[in-house]
Amino acid sequence: MATYVTSDVHGYLRALDAALELVGLGSDDVLYVMGDMVDRGPDPIGVVKLVRSLPNARVLMGNHERMLLDVLAADDDRELLLWQMNGGSTTSRELDALSGEEAGELIEWLSGLPLFDVVEVADERVRRSHPGDPELAAATRAHLLVHAGIDAAAARANLRAAGVPVDAAGGARDASVAQLASMLSQQVSDDLLWIRGDFWSEATGLIGRDGRGPVVVSGHTPSLYLGRYGRLMSGTGVTEDLQGCVVEVGACRDTGGEADRICIDCAAATGSPTGRVGIMRLEDRATWYVPVGEGA
Repeated sequence: MATYVTSDVHGYLRALDAALELVGLGSDDVLYVMGDMVDRGPDPIGVVKLVRSLPNARVLMGNHERMLLDVLAADDDRELLLWQMNGGSTTSRELDALSGEEAGELIEWLSGLPLFDVVEVADERVRRSHPGDPELAAATRAHLLVHAGIDAAAARANLRAAGVPVDAAGGARDASVAQLASMLSQQVSDDLLWIRGDFWSEATGLIGRDGRGPVVVSGHTPSLYLGRYGRLMSGTGVTEDLQGCVVEVGACRDTGGEADRICIDCAAATGSPTGRVGIMRLEDRATWYVPVGEGA
């Protein structure tokens, strides 16, 4: 069993389908789709339908799903215009083409999407580098999965209030999955869906000097623009061919050389030639990419 993550497909159905073929998900594998399936690209409802057809997909809400639901709930022309200016026109047209029953069922499903999840997986990178150490050979790492990011100061305060020691030496390595999920449930929803600069510009403080502790994985900010906000990035957020890519952020001496944040928005929303759909496997951080392609 392996755990995969992707985000911000933004209507590029062909690229997502091709990326899934490259990965070759097994029957026991889990894929987290972390929001922004809709808007901007040519077939957002097709993306939603594909994701829903995957037997082991777990889906989070993104800010674009939230905008769609808010527009429908408000019935306000100004809200509709704002959504369309943010790429909602294609989604709106495709929704209008559905039967009333099908559209209603799809909207009901979208409205029930959660804002976060926590998953703990084997840390294969640590295991492979310490085969003779029984403790490290069984190392695991928790991942906080959210669309945009978290309020890190509020997260640390919440964990401390729950009795979890959070300090520079060990970060939040002793926090259980249940404690991390409880902490995320106390985050402001707008931060989970919309935060950018405040999240990417500062360390989370959840990974200590020994390199242990939970990593936050999110999308929302296209990697092409991550350099505006992020510090201590593993790259520039763009390949030599000027395409988006997965970016690890925050690795330094204070984190034992481990990234405490990972951006998985590979800029599909920017279209061709810069945009790609990317999928990452959490256990070893292997990545697969497919360009969105002209006319995709």
